[in-house]
Amino acid sequence: MSRTVALITGASSGIGVAYARLLAAHFDLVLVARRADRLHDLAAELREADAAVEVLPADLATRDGIDAVVGRLEDGDVRLLISCAGVGGYAPLADVDPAEIDRLLTLNAVAPVRLARAALPGMLTAGEGTVVTVASLLAFGAGQESIPIPRTLYAAAKAATVAFTRTLTHELSGTGVRAQVVCPGVVATEFHDGFGHNVPSAMSAQDVAQASLAGLDLGESVCVPGLEDQSAALDALLAAESALLSGGNRATPATRYLKHQPA
Repeated sequence: MSRTVALITGASSGIGVAYARLLAAHFDLVLVARRADRLHDLAAELREADAAVEVLPADLATRDGIDAVVGRLEDGDVRLLISCAGVGGYAPLADVDPAEIDRLLTLNAVAPVRLARAALPGMLTAGEGTVVTVASLLAFGAGQESIPIPRTLYAAAKAATVAFTRTLTHELSGTGVRAQVVCPGVVATEFHDGFGHNVPSAMSAQDVAQASLAGLDLGESVCVPGLEDQSAALDALLAAESALLSGGNRATPATRYLKHQPA
């Protein structure tokens, strides 16, 4: 009897590897990453858990790489899509090579949307499935001056991923298909040249993946692995968004603009 198929991107290291190891006992796997040698090594390990494992080398910072994975998803048998592939690109915007902007945004923001779009028809037809995308706590950090990391492109991409998943969750209501975005803080992985290994408060990749899967069982569409009172924080966020939407949707400008006379 065949098992459910999960496709994991970024599966050559870090959180992607952690998901693969946790899921191998229950899912057949499609492993996606740039580094084929690492994928083959991981596949050999996971086959010992009786998982059927496909290896699909692809660079999701390129359109060709995305198209290759989209083609596999269009087979319609994947019931769990986990998008972990990402890159930091931490630098002030004025210092980012213009040629890198498209690559960074393609990998961090475009690829997860393209892959979700390719996976959804099969899931919706089956009436079941899950789309998980790993973002970052920095998605919520745009207004925080105290964060020392230059992060304009990264934060923008991850904020887009959070908005995408939260909105998609409403679209999928009642279909049997779910979406979840995972927003960890610093994680002890190879990401950003292994930065997290030097941070005492960094979470392990396994704990992030475990929290995400537990969050799915708890019905969470947003998973912040280290946050104790997540419900209260998300309720406050929703209330702030509601105030902005209701208060800003008016036919006339706010009083401060009416009183101010531009020079």
